[in-house]
Amino acid sequence: MRAHVLASLLLLVCAACGARGQPTSDFTGADDEVGLMIQDPGHFHAALVQKYDYSQIDPAVHVYAPVENEVGSYLDLIERFNTREETPTNWTQRIYVGGDYQEKMAEEKPGNLMVVAGNNARKIGYIQHAVENGINVLADKPMVITPDGFPTLRSTVEKADERGLLVNDIMTERYVAATRLQRALSQNEELFGELREGSPEKPAITKESVHHFYKMVAGEPLIRPAWFFDVDQQGEAIADVSTHLVDLILWEAFPGEPIDYRNEADGVEVLSARSWDTEMTPAQFTQVTGQQPYPEFLQSDVDSDSTLNVAANGEFTFTVRGIHAKVSAEWDYENPGGGDTHYSIMRGTQANLTIRQGEAQNFEPVLYVEPVGKGGDQFAATLKKALKDLSPEYEGVTAESSEFGWRVNIPERYEEGHEEHFASVTEQYLQYLIDGQLPEWERTNLLTKYYVTTTAYEMSR
Repeated sequence: MRAHVLASLLLLVCAACGARGQPTSDFTGADDEVGLMIQDPGHFHAALVQKYDYSQIDPAVHVYAPVENEVGSYLDLIERFNTREETPTNWTQRIYVGGDYQEKMAEEKPGNLMVVAGNNARKIGYIQHAVENGINVLADKPMVITPDGFPTLRSTVEKADERGLLVNDIMTERYVAATRLQRALSQNEELFGELREGSPEKPAITKESVHHFYKMVAGEPLIRPAWFFDVDQQGEAIADVSTHLVDLILWEAFPGEPIDYRNEADGVEVLSARSWDTEMTPAQFTQVTGQQPYPEFLQSDVDSDSTLNVAANGEFTFTVRGIHAKVSAEWDYENPGGGDTHYSIMRGTQANLTIRQGEAQNFEPVLYVEPVGKGGDQFAATLKKALKDLSPEYEGVTAESSEFGWRVNIPERYEEGHEEHFASVTEQYLQYLIDGQLPEWERTNLLTKYYVTTTAYEMSR
């Protein structure tokens, strides 16, 4: 298992974990006690779960996929992990490909944990089938992409509770160092004050994410399946990328607190939503998929000039306990200067906490603390004390004045790339297996965030 500089930080993240009674667990943390099954690995996130070894997971992994699945891309990534010079992994893959792949997994049941990352339209069916057959689930987001799938998710989570199974999704963005510090500093009342209520026009929390179809993964250009550009299979941005952003809003603004969309006191309400297209040329489509021309299921989205219109962008506003929040997710074709980008602001009565990731930040996420009032020496002293109070979890974090306010300098040892975050999520999930349950806030907020995204999707239509 890789050595983690973030281990102490994860303890801070989970300090407020609740409980639904005294759970029992068949998992103790023993070597190889978790048998991993990969279902229909159509997205590279399935492989990133295996970028590192884990002592608790048996290195013999069973893969079940349909005939048309892009299992070769998944296997190529695993082979790269196994053969790299530094910290090579030790996975062995046992592959079954056939029309009855789903039934075959349930019949053979060689493991006790299913990881699924692929065609999002099929995903909720896979999750439901796994739970019905007594299998734990760790799923890439999104679990559902339309309102029709939400009742199935809710009943599946309830059935998992009854059977002592764990169903959770892969929320990698919680492990970005700038985001963890934004969350931590927002809890410092002397520095931040209180989170404002905001308004639909000026929300208290805004999170914007820009992704790119063409990108590099594990040092190689990413090849995406053609169905990735079919929103009926991949899902629109509101129901896909926005899952991360809604999750972060609940996780940062209400740490350790369960937010129930059915509870009137929690005041979960979607106020507005809209979506729009990203245009793609035939040459771009071929570059990112390795295919030409457009398949039949995309023809209805192709203009007379052969431009493909992908309904990949969306934004919406919503409220939680009177706090106004805004989410925006966009897809461009490529970012010549770097990878995906993120913007986030939490507005406090004493200061704003803003993450910027543009050209001025070399496309790396940087946290800024912006005084609401005059600032000056007194504010600088308050910020210095707030950063010191975060030790030892954030030892060595400093701040310096900049054009965007006080820039927070995070030591490199706390920084990880997106690919490494999958190991952090997996390690946390393995601990949940030992605990025998998800924390109450994790389980409750899982349903609430999908209620928000699917409701916003419906409103945008």
